[in-house]
Amino acid sequence: MSDSFIYTSPADPLARPLIDELSHEYESRYGEFYDREGGQREMEKYPPELFTPEHGGSFVLLLRGGQAIGGGAFKRHSDAHTAELKRVWTHSAHRRHGVAAKVLLELEAQALRQGYARLYLTTGFRQPEAVGLYLGHGYTALFDTSLPHETYRHLPFEKTLRAVEGLESTATLTAPATPQALGVGRAAVVAQAA
Repeated sequence: MSDSFIYTSPADPLARPLIDELSHEYESRYGEFYDREGGQREMEKYPPELFTPEHGGSFVLLLRGGQAIGGGAFKRHSDAHTAELKRVWTHSAHRRHGVAAKVLLELEAQALRQGYARLYLTTGFRQPEAVGLYLGHGYTALFDTSLPHETYRHLPFEKTLRAVEGLESTATLTAPATPQALGVGRAAVVAQAA
């Protein structure tokens, strides 16, 4: 069974597992730092349209057998050259198999295609898997890594993007099942995952 990426919206029903699992993850890891249902509020902090190309963003799902096994997004950050990564996620049944790395590399490639030169992100201090992912993929920690991560509430990272010569996009435009499924009335971009 091959994997494929689809560019869509957080409002797409295919994204529901991402939203549900991330909400649960935030609540279970950071419950005492948030009010009741704080994880859900975290997921609702940004409107879906921020993750559309029209607003400088993008939202991607990695599908296997028609089901989302991973995903992530970015939105415009502080300037026209910087995107902020958000919601990088792997379905709990598919963790520790390189799914997050595939999603991260796809988001980096898409950010380059959309004209960004730098990525910024923050992750929580109770997410050592995310810290390892970003450090392992060339991101620079913008905090003192010698201190316990609990010293900080959010752990910021950045990475300068570089185009890889000879790398061409394998993405193709495909009409979604229904425009309403995307929540934004536009075509999805689908690409085979390496």
